[in-house]
Order: sequence, then C-alpha cells, then structure tokens
Amino acid sequence: MTTMPALFVGHGSPMYAIQPNEYNEAWASVAKKIPRPSAILMISAHWYTRGTWLTAMQEPKTIHDFGGFPQALFDIQYPAPGSPALAQHVKGIISSQFENITLEESEWGLDHGAWSILKYMFPKADIPVIQMSIDATLTGDQHVALGRKLQILREENILIISSGNVVHNLQLIAWKSHVPTPSWALNFNDFFKTHLINNDLAPLIHWQSAGSDAQLAIPTPEHYLPALYTFGLKKESESAQVITDGIEMSSISMLSFGYGLPSTL
Repeated sequence: MTTMPALFVGHGSPMYAIQPNEYNEAWASVAKKIPRPSAILMISAHWYTRGTWLTAMQEPKTIHDFGGFPQALFDIQYPAPGSPALAQHVKGIISSQFENITLEESEWGLDHGAWSILKYMFPKADIPVIQMSIDATLTGDQHVALGRKLQILREENILIISSGNVVHNLQLIAWKSHVPTPSWALNFNDFFKTHLINNDLAPLIHWQSAGSDAQLAIPTPEHYLPALYTFGLKKESESAQVITDGIEMSSISMLSFGYGLPSTL
C-alpha cells in the first residue's frame, strides 16, 4: 500500500485563487505526481478554535472568509463532497489522546485556506474533503503530537494538507510593487528552511525562542501552527522537500514543503 505524502502549503493572498502564478502552478504539479487520494484532510489557518473541530457534513459549503476583494473571488465555488465517516474516523483516532473534539455538521465548510489550494490541485472537486480546525489552547508540542496521531491516515490513502504561512504579518504588508523584502522576513524564512532541511525541528516547534525576527514573522500564531501538524505527520526516515519558496508583499512567505514526495517534483 502506498504511503500518501503530507504537505504544508503556503497559501498566500486570496487573490491567488484567481491569479495563476508560479506557486499555484507548483501545487498543481505536485498533485499530478502523487497517487490520487481517496479523501483529503485539510488543516487551515483560517479555522482557529477552542478545541478541535472537524467538518462532518455531506456537502461542505465554500466559505469566503475575507472582505474587500473582487466579486470574481466571491463567485468561486469548490463543491467537493464531504465525508462524515472520515470525520468520525479522525475523531476516533485523536480522541484517545486529545479531549474536546467536536463534529461540525452545519456552520463551517471549506474556507479559503482550503479551497484556494484545492482548486488548483484537484480542480474537478470530486474527492471528498474534510477540514480540521486548529485548537488555540494547545502548545507547540501538542500540535505536533496531534499530527503524529494522524500519521495512520497516510497509510489509508488520505492526503493531509496543512495550509498557512510561516511568515505572515498583515500589518507590515507592502501594497506597492518592487518594495525590498525586509531582512527580518528573509532571515526567519531562511531560519525555518535551514532547520527544516536539516531535520532539526525543535527550534521551529518552539519558535517563540527564535528572537525578534520570529516575533515579526509570527505576530499571531494561527498561520504558523499548521506547519507543526506536518512535522507530526513526518515519518522518522523522511526528509522535507521544498515545493515553493519566496516572500510576497514583503511579509508573506510562500514556502511550501512536504514529506514522502517523489524525488523529482
């Protein structure tokens, strides 16, 4: 049986959902080179909760969780089916170690941290998708441990994609083009990438100790934490492969990586 890869995708601006670019072209390329999953579990920065929630409806709605963007972005629908059975299965896997797991059957769906990626990777929207929230009450080590509990899904033909940005500071975005990328953004992105490639993940799990560059890169943790789930999904023998890299708008990292990917992407 094939072990499915585990991915972290730097999703960037919602506008990328209607603006093809080098990043979403790379996501699409990855999808063509891996086995077709029977279902997908998305872990998005845009569902930040108390406790862990799982979408458990047959037809998850497409959530447009943003404002001030063109109508074309709000018109996008990603009508993938849900999977209440998979949601119940995931709950059973993680509830042996974690409490406060809730199945969400009506209010949530797929937010843009999920569908803005999936529309490029699986444009037919014909693979069942569930989404798992990020529990704001957990420590970094606990997020990794929760990801580790989910490893078994990789052996069940489930593709797990975590979605966020390792550098994400909306207050310091440069809206004008051709603005030099600040050193703090470059430094932290390089810090993350170096430790990632070297399989030295402890400094990334405990990023709060990484100094002022980390504080600027991660003013709030919700976009960073999805990467910790991917660390937990890593098998001991695996090393990370970088899929995309770059800093956009001075303060958004487009670094994406995965474990268990084909040697040539």
